[in-house]
Amino acid sequence: MSDRRAQEALVVVQLDTSPVSVTVVHAEACHFCDEAERELTSLAEQFALAVRLVPLDSVEGRSLVDLHRPAMNPLVLVDGAYFSSGRLPRKKLARLLAARASAAGLDAGRGAASVGR
Repeated sequence: MSDRRAQEALVVVQLDTSPVSVTVVHAEACHFCDEAERELTSLAEQFALAVRLVPLDSVEGRSLVDLHRPAMNPLVLVDGAYFSSGRLPRKKLARLLAARASAAGLDAGRGAASVGR
């Protein structure tokens, strides 16, 4: 195989491993908030997550609550968009994270497939 052909055959696939941003606006003495934190810690073992806790009584917390109007605490945002309020729907979040991870892998694969063309 010539050097040129060997270079053309080499394809590097880089998966998007940037963490998904999860913001939790939590209230003091809120058992759903505590539960959400535990669930997110568990999910972070499987998925790349950047979890940020924002106190409800902070300026940012009040601003996010005014914007999204959650029915209950905690307010959970994924990449800045409303995801849930109240008890964290763990399975729904896990499906979303798995779909994003899969899509990132497919996008990387598509990019790699087009490199050799």
